[in-house]
Amino acid sequence: MQDLKARVIRGGFAKVCAQAANFTLRIGSLMVLARLLDPKDFGLVGMVTAFTGVLNLFRDFGLSAATVQRVDVTDEQISTLFWINILVGVILALSLTALAPVVVGFYHEPHLLWVTIVLSTAFLFNAAGVQHSALLQRQMRFTALATIEIISLITSTSIGISMAVAGFGYWALVATAVSVPLVGTLCLWQTTGWIPGKPRLQSGLHSLMRFGGTLTLISVVMYIAYNLEKVLLGRFWGANAVGIYGRAFQLINMPTENLNSSVGEVAFSALSRVQNDPGRFRNYFLKGYSLVLALTIPMTIAVCLFAHDLIFVLLGPKWKDAAEILRLLAPTILIFALINPIGWLIFSLGMVGRSLKATLVFAPLVICGYIMGLPYGPKGVAFGYSAVMALWAVPLIMWGIHGTVVSFRDIVLAASRPLVSGIVASALAFGVQFLCGPSLSPLPRLILGAIVLLGAYAGMLLYVMGQKAFYLNLVRGLAGRPSLQDKALVSA
Repeated sequence: MQDLKARVIRGGFAKVCAQAANFTLRIGSLMVLARLLDPKDFGLVGMVTAFTGVLNLFRDFGLSAATVQRVDVTDEQISTLFWINILVGVILALSLTALAPVVVGFYHEPHLLWVTIVLSTAFLFNAAGVQHSALLQRQMRFTALATIEIISLITSTSIGISMAVAGFGYWALVATAVSVPLVGTLCLWQTTGWIPGKPRLQSGLHSLMRFGGTLTLISVVMYIAYNLEKVLLGRFWGANAVGIYGRAFQLINMPTENLNSSVGEVAFSALSRVQNDPGRFRNYFLKGYSLVLALTIPMTIAVCLFAHDLIFVLLGPKWKDAAEILRLLAPTILIFALINPIGWLIFSLGMVGRSLKATLVFAPLVICGYIMGLPYGPKGVAFGYSAVMALWAVPLIMWGIHGTVVSFRDIVLAASRPLVSGIVASALAFGVQFLCGPSLSPLPRLILGAIVLLGAYAGMLLYVMGQKAFYLNLVRGLAGRPSLQDKALVSA
């Protein structure tokens, strides 16, 4: 137990550090590219990625998660899954290439033909690294995975910025998107040293395929629900609207994506390893849930309070129209933090059928929400998106945890401390901004607000809410030292 606990803490720390670096690099890249490129450049690529994103969900057919979730899996099974992934990658690349004229006709934009064709190659690069990444996850080698992520991002960012400076326009964004999976897969092969064998059909493969297929179907439905609004905005409001909405959405999505990729990946692997031990399973889940909320709440508050300053500092004055959209989308940061961890719980227990049912109810509601806001442009879409997400969060949580070792009371207790801390901190930060903000320029005002917000939040959470021991134990586990509870048990 101690070995798994230490690996979880260290793996989580490695992933959080990697995602912090990832976040910094992506923000830095966005700040630079937003000043080198026009909104239309982002909008053109965004139009295509709305299509490629759907196909991208099929890139591993859920087979990486199936490899990680299974208690036992053979080398022959992994090799067979590898070749299935390659086949799927080839089919997706050819399908997107064939769809290129359709994309051009749908948007009435001839520039999109070769953009679509070049972006299709990313499916091949992704497919070749899926099972190698899954192997590292099974082995809890998250430091290696984190290093690969950083190397891939640094390389792709350098390529994109260099091309933007050289005047390649939207092709800089295309090159960035394609180089990430290419570099990542090369690094994964080098790190694992695993060479796939010949594909062989055998017992146990059917259950892996069924798990992966259901997971893929869930991903497809959710992707449509979360991204159809960009297609609709592009169709009815044009590339400029997609560019502005897309950058606001990207800023909102970064915290959620980074946390889910870091804490979520480690949590899913760890929970899968202890799925037959209810006590440890519940303990691990609630600690991870509390940590995600604690990290997410100050981000949500910062976006709500400082939206205009964030847009001015990060993107520049020509993106000022994105500020209100950013503020309207801010609640989704917190909502995703509340509902995404339920996915760790359901998937690690193999309950993909329940998740599929919930998804088939949730997706139409979200789509209806932003379709109702579509006549009002990007702001209306953002409001409709956030409103439906907020209304659905609690029912989704209750549905997800029903019949498991985690109760709704557990969820409320885990969420209450960071939520109360956030409310107090937001009031103090707003007061300081109201009193001192008008006399400051955007960057100093943003720095002041962030310092007050984070300071008040940390003080409330650690001392008033009594969470100091929890975070001290995380630090001790990171250093390979026993937690305070473990020391007490040894002393007893």
